[in-house]
Amino acid sequence: MKAAEMSLDHPLPGNGIKHLILIGACYLDTILTVPHFPEEDSKLRATSLQVRRGGNCPNTLEVLQQLLLSPSSSSGEVSTTTTTPRLYLVATLPGRQTTATRRILSSFGVSSSIDFSHCLYREGYDEPASSYIIRSEDTQSRTIVNFNELPEMTEDEFVNMASGFAGRDDEQGGGGSDCWWHFEGRIPSTTLRCIHHLRKYLPESKISVEVEKPNRQGLEELASEADVVFYSRSWAELGGIPGQRHV
Repeated sequence: MKAAEMSLDHPLPGNGIKHLILIGACYLDTILTVPHFPEEDSKLRATSLQVRRGGNCPNTLEVLQQLLLSPSSSSGEVSTTTTTPRLYLVATLPGRQTTATRRILSSFGVSSSIDFSHCLYREGYDEPASSYIIRSEDTQSRTIVNFNELPEMTEDEFVNMASGFAGRDDEQGGGGSDCWWHFEGRIPSTTLRCIHHLRKYLPESKISVEVEKPNRQGLEELASEADVVFYSRSWAELGGIPGQRHV
């Protein structure tokens, strides 16, 4: 569970948000369920194997996509009312035509309403960011090993992408008032520069960040720059949440 902090100086927007852009990692998770955690240099048979798409932003978008489904639509189409924001994923992925990328994008469903056009496709790379998860039935622990050789998003790439939202359907004159930007706080230094860019060139945008690992340097600075902060339970338990209004 995550706790959201909302600054009183930056209240949540109403129905004026038309573009909800999530920036974060997209993983392919391989989950091995085992009777107990294996000893080093041993052999153990898994009881199940599951491969699925992972990553906080992609998973959040899948939930939002389901929530935005029109209740009256028997075909599962997303509501097209003016109050429904358009969903975007910005993530680094392998080459556009690779098996891994096709698998990841198809996992959202053939009729997905999520816009993937701003994803950063790394041509020449075939393997996605990957997590290998060993789940122990004995203790319910999860041991995770990550692998990611994809070049991360740069500030210049973000600036180029964000420029496409300047003035897009914005009745307030191009200040970004119709945009909500959500950042997964993975690389605080780059993310902070991206937020500063938005504050300068799209100052009416709403910005939220996800703060997960308490020991990662730079996350407190990110939290101080955002309108809304999503804290992990481990952060709340270890360091507490600053004294603002929480939900």
